[in-house]
Amino acid sequence: MLKQIFRPTSILLLAILLLPSVVLAHKVNIFAYVEGGTVYCETYFPDGRSVVNGKVQVFDSQDRLLLTGQTDDKGLFQFAVPKIDDLTLVINASMGHKNKFLLKKSAIKE
Repeated sequence: MLKQIFRPTSILLLAILLLPSVVLAHKVNIFAYVEGGTVYCETYFPDGRSVVNGKVQVFDSQDRLLLTGQTDDKGLFQFAVPKIDDLTLVINASMGHKNKFLLKKSAIKE
């Protein structure tokens, strides 16, 4: 009887302990800022490695795709401001690594 309870409990505990590492394995970071009419985008993994050749998509506040591009070997991507609007930048670094960043209209106007 004790064996029947111990085994499922052990498996559940192991799964709970491993879950954070699985979640972090699929995390990617993206940050963007505007300077002089250009949007600068930086992408990286939690361990600090750059996202090389990651696909970047830029959407307006109506969820319309404005442009796409690719990060360089340093995880960077830049483009001219396509529209004065809230912009959502999405990074897809393959294998489930995806995240987005909202660049507010107020930050673009400055």
